[in-house]
Amino acid sequence: MLRAPADLRRVAFFGGSFDPPHLGHLAIARAAREALSLDRVLFAPVGLQPLKPLGSSANFDDRVAMTRLAIAQEPGFEVSLLDAPKPGETGATRANYTIDTLRRLRKMLPAGSELFLLLGADSFRTLHHWHQAAEIPFVARLIVASRPASTEEVESGNENLFCCMPAGLTCEPMPGRPHQYRITDGAGRESSLTVLPDLHYEISATELRGQLQDGGQTGGGDAQGRMLIDPAVLAYIREHGLYQG
Repeated sequence: MLRAPADLRRVAFFGGSFDPPHLGHLAIARAAREALSLDRVLFAPVGLQPLKPLGSSANFDDRVAMTRLAIAQEPGFEVSLLDAPKPGETGATRANYTIDTLRRLRKMLPAGSELFLLLGADSFRTLHHWHQAAEIPFVARLIVASRPASTEEVESGNENLFCCMPAGLTCEPMPGRPHQYRITDGAGRESSLTVLPDLHYEISATELRGQLQDGGQTGGGDAQGRMLIDPAVLAYIREHGLYQG
């Protein structure tokens, strides 16, 4: 991971189950890469998430392999194993905490580098439940993929998008900088949040797995699933018999 680290100045960490990786994940990462001139987007399949104690449908190695295939043609995208499960570690008490992963990653980056945490809209709305959530923006600046309705909420001054900010943090628009917000805490620390507006990808991984399992037998669900997954990833799914019940 992190080839030629001296050249990495702007890096985004994009964690998730990637079960399976789909075109929505790629759209979010592309939008972030362009909006913030990122040198690298690190896709990090997670071994075990604290808020998903039942784990994923596909095992970690399969999710890593699928993610590698999904991003293979994208410049600046790379798989990270920072959230890989450790040998012999199982159960919710061994779950991966984002704050710990980000701190490890920051130590690996060159001095002066900027670290970002890339989040989908659903993940952002659970942020206040995360371990040491109020510390996360001060380790990595936030990038949030917004659905169209969420963008309207922000621009109209509605606080709905930010109702799940961790306790003790405030988030205010930056004058003259559309979709940019300043995060502060009581100690005077500052960070930032960038909203990636109008991403039209409403993809549920649970529904997608169901479509793949359906195999087209009940109205073409498999065909819809194929449209949302890179062909190389779909071939891997078929070859390894994933999501077949």
